Amino acid sequence: MHPIEELAALRNPLPEPGSVIPEDCYGDAREQAVEQGKRDALHLEAASDDQQVDPLLLALEDLKAQKEAVDAQIRQLLAYGREFHGSRPYGLEELARAAGFSFSGVRTAYSEREIRQVTAQIGREPNRPRRDTAKDSR
Repeated sequence: MHPIEELAALRNPLPEPGSVIPEDCYGDAREQAVEQGKRDALHLEAASDDQQVDPLLLALEDLKAQKEAVDAQIRQLLAYGREFHGSRPYGLEELARAAGFSFSGVRTAYSEREIRQVTAQIGREPNRPRRDTAKDSR
């Protein structure tokens, strides 16, 4: 197997037998993973040739960007749960458990920046007023 195909196989693992529900969809899920791996290999090869970057480094940079995007979404959802949701905010413990944060980590995970982003995206202000001392670091 060519190194780019190996990278694509690592990025698009085939489903394990018994992992797809309903089980009769296993063949389709496997075929989708194979096709996605082929598309990914073509993309990696074209991008690495075009940018003259090692495909492994390109794949790692891509995953890093995805991770940063997911982390940003988590911070926005935490801000939403604490500042915008219903008449009472979600509890710190509940959000910490769901997000894989510590109790105190939820409190410091988002800042005024994320609150502004949520405000812009949902088109309304937070349910509770913000203190002037809130961090604006992110």
